[in-house]
Amino acid sequence: EGLGNPLPEAMPRALPKPPKAEVTTSQPLSMFARPGNAGVSTRKVAIFVGDGVDGDQVAAAQQALLAAGAVGRLVGHRVGMYTAKDGSQIDADASFENEPSVLFDGVIIPDGEGTAKVWARDGRAAEFVKDQFRHLKTIAALGEAVAFVEGAGILNDEQDPGLFLQSEPEEGVIEQFLQALAQHKHFGRETDPPML
Repeated sequence: EGLGNPLPEAMPRALPKPPKAEVTTSQPLSMFARPGNAGVSTRKVAIFVGDGVDGDQVAAAQQALLAAGAVGRLVGHRVGMYTAKDGSQIDADASFENEPSVLFDGVIIPDGEGTAKVWARDGRAAEFVKDQFRHLKTIAALGEAVAFVEGAGILNDEQDPGLFLQSEPEEGVIEQFLQALAQHKHFGRETDPPML
């Protein structure tokens, strides 16, 4: 069906009455059987930066991650200095090219004046967010960044505990992000795409 060909008739069964499975679930093979230590210690989170980004949100995210034992990396379309909305300087130590999404456990995309438009024009930024979503990671987008994330194909799903898309950022959103990050992955997101 996926190839657009008619489905052939089924082959005859090897056994007229197949035996019932002896094992339906296996704790030793389950990723849920040994969840490990709860918390975000040593988790690595990307924080998008660019000219016009909200420096207060970047600083708050970095401080909260550091206090929880996680690592926040500033990621931009290039490595180097950016000027935040308030005029302060922010030094990105990674880029979308030299540190791809797979190296991070989550992403925070702060608000900013025009930053979302710059990220929307950079296919690497959109791919970064899509890969975070595909790999079941925790994602937070604040203010204008919500439009960028939705433009990348990630729609706001209130049933997804690892997705925080807030045009009007709520107080405590970073704490909520950290709680979701402690789950490591959000397996409820792993569903077959709808057939069109």
